Amino acid sequence: MMHSFVPEEACGRREFFKKIAAVLSGAAAAVVPIAGSLTILLAPLLRKSAGGGLLVRVTSLEAVPADGVPRKFPVLADRTDAWNKYPHVPVGAVYLRRTGGGVVEALNAVCPHAGGFVDYVAQANCFICPLHNSRFALNGTIQDPKSPAARAMDSLPVEIRGDEIWVRFENFQAGIAKKVPA
Repeated sequence: MMHSFVPEEACGRREFFKKIAAVLSGAAAAVVPIAGSLTILLAPLLRKSAGGGLLVRVTSLEAVPADGVPRKFPVLADRTDAWNKYPHVPVGAVYLRRTGGGVVEALNAVCPHAGGFVDYVAQANCFICPLHNSRFALNGTIQDPKSPAARAMDSLPVEIRGDEIWVRFENFQAGIAKKVPA
């Protein structure tokens, strides 16, 4: 009977390579389900928004009087964060006013300077931001040259559908001169 002699070093190296192969095989087998799970879990966070604003029904045409005075309306829409859906919740506010020829103008109610809500003050016939006293004319332009606001109030596109007013609502970054979607 013949015995083959294997040096002790060779056994140690073989065992080492067997263990490395087992660890690598186990890691490869675990990576696939973990990567798949992470992709599903993080997909809502990685999803890009369509941009361009959300077309939302704000009010009826008869709710905005023809006198040219702005009226504030809440903007209600379905809101979705990464994992949850919230139906018909406030997402902002707009000022609507009728101008000549039955045209309806919409202004975002957020001040472009610091992001606070702007108030319409009837006595002064203008919009005033209570945070830093920025003043805006009825059409949203800056009324006071010393105003800290870098741009006019953000106008929003309006669609009249029958007797309903629809606004393409969108918020913009505050504190910068350029109108950049938030």
